[in-house]
Amino acid sequence: MNAISAINNTASGVVTLASTQDWSVLKPMLFQSIAQTLEMVFVTLVLGGILGLVLGVVLYGTRPGNLFANATVYRVLDIIVNIVRPIPFIIFLAAMQPLTIKVIGTSIGTMAAIFPMVIMATFATSRLVEQNLVPVDPGVIEAARAMGASKFTIVRTVLIPEALGPLILAYAFLFISILDMSAMAGYIGGGGLGNFAIAYGYQKFDPSVTWTAVIIMIVLVQVVQAIANMFAKRILKRQQ
Repeated sequence: MNAISAINNTASGVVTLASTQDWSVLKPMLFQSIAQTLEMVFVTLVLGGILGLVLGVVLYGTRPGNLFANATVYRVLDIIVNIVRPIPFIIFLAAMQPLTIKVIGTSIGTMAAIFPMVIMATFATSRLVEQNLVPVDPGVIEAARAMGASKFTIVRTVLIPEALGPLILAYAFLFISILDMSAMAGYIGGGGLGNFAIAYGYQKFDPSVTWTAVIIMIVLVQVVQAIANMFAKRILKRQQ
């Protein structure tokens, strides 16, 4: 790699190490890192989002007095979610390594990073879904029940549509969390912008590389949040 390192003396006399790198070499790696980040984030968002939606509906539905009320199931799921969610993702990655090797065949690479990300995202999503279903007006559900709608029909046509606006905003929040997870995935060779910033920015004393990765991630978050806000606003306005 073409790299130029220099020792600069500051005005205060403190010696600092600065490094500038050849961006014609870094650019292909930057684009590859962006592609790896997008792959990790969107696969996790889709799989973790769907599985989390199902688990969240089960959590909500099995609460006492709800559609599928079952105190035992709710309590067990509630405890499992409460155990998994607070685990720092970097520790979760290490703890999941034996299972990741059994399922994926390796603990290194983008696919090996996606597996624990999907599991963590599922539990995180489930709580977000449950919290956004709780405020749904029980009167709307009772009205659907009185009209003879089945429980699953109520979930599909009443419960989720009523909470759709807040759910979209919750999934935008989830996107940011998953982007954060993808940055940590660099520690297990998952690649992505996090790995790019650490390997070619932090470890080579080149802040321009680190900030390039940071700015790209900020832009990604801003774009997704703006799209989510737009759709949520339209849905909430339609429901008023």
